[in-house]
Amino acid sequence: MKSAGIIVEYNPFHNGHEFHIQETRRQSQADVLIAVMSGNFLQRGEPALVSKWSRTKMALHAGVDIVIELPYAFAVQKAETFAHGAVFLLNALKCSSICFGSERGELLPFIQTHHFLHQYTEQYNDWINTYMKKGLSYPSALNNAFQKLNPTEDAVDLSKPNNILGFHYLNAANHINKQIKFMTIKRKSADYHDEYFKDSTIASATAIRKSLQQNSSLEAVKSFIPDTTWMELNNYKENFGQFHHWEDYWPYLQFRLLTMESDELHSIYEVEEGLENRLLKAARQANSFLAFMELIKTKRYTWTRLQRICTHILNNCKKVDMKNTRKDPNYIRLLGMNELGRLYLNHVKKELPLPLVSKVSAFPREMLQRDLIASSVYAHGLPEPKKSEFLNLEFKQPPIYFRSNHISNR
Repeated sequence: MKSAGIIVEYNPFHNGHEFHIQETRRQSQADVLIAVMSGNFLQRGEPALVSKWSRTKMALHAGVDIVIELPYAFAVQKAETFAHGAVFLLNALKCSSICFGSERGELLPFIQTHHFLHQYTEQYNDWINTYMKKGLSYPSALNNAFQKLNPTEDAVDLSKPNNILGFHYLNAANHINKQIKFMTIKRKSADYHDEYFKDSTIASATAIRKSLQQNSSLEAVKSFIPDTTWMELNNYKENFGQFHHWEDYWPYLQFRLLTMESDELHSIYEVEEGLENRLLKAARQANSFLAFMELIKTKRYTWTRLQRICTHILNNCKKVDMKNTRKDPNYIRLLGMNELGRLYLNHVKKELPLPLVSKVSAFPREMLQRDLIASSVYAHGLPEPKKSEFLNLEFKQPPIYFRSNHISNR
């Protein structure tokens, strides 16, 4: 059986994602579609709007056959590490191809850019260091360094988030398995960070989240998401009473910061020398997460990186924790599948290089510790008694199983 992979967050799943799935199936001609998806905290350093279980259901409804979790140690990371973890897991599941979205939908510029940077690696790294010393953020330093090398006109625009991720997917595969075939599709209409609705049926996940945060009405986003996504969002809100936003976690983040010494804060992953004092001072002054972020932002740190740092503080994720994390994922966490997905897993199970985790209690806790902590922290965005209900979900919830026309918890 031939399988294709996609790397997703679905925060939330929308019409553009549905197009991605359809095009991946068409271009790859694969029998099975596998999605590796971030868990409850995402690459941009924010809590997912709804849980990974709800987003898994959205994916299965849309035609994905298998959904696995990208572990926290790779999900809440810069693009390079995020891409490596995702490609590694898809390769472990025997995916022969990977399809990603990009600004132009052309693969050749990615390949040419990869070869170009490989040829000028030393100069590229020197320019990156030069721009970093000037106080630029890492993404800005990367883009400026790339432009300094005078790339050809058909090179990939590495200032665009999806292009950056796509480039790193190819780069990761070059180290993991050069035989993986890549495909890319052009993003439809909405830009990655668009905050407003500009089209009748296509909107960015950012715009959808902003709308839900401002008025929480699902009617306002109905035309931009499949009916099944609308149903899952509605079910989640009815069951848990709300969606998850950073402001829900601000009291916990502030408490963490106000009870930490400078040395302890410096031990948190991604916190660099000097930033801890800025964080501690802002925690005493701010009365909301947004106000806190406005106080700590600088030219050197992107908003996304600062959010990731806040996520690591919230989850008490330390430098030593990440140092002890293996370079590669060491398990495959199954979140959901349909009948075809189950058949595929039975077909490849004996060949998998990593253990397939379907029941958390059956595996050593330390193996999944970072993900278990993240799920516990995520639950604290909810009021009681839903918080306690959610806390137990990580241990009780089996993989979601889609049987023909309905979804079950097996």
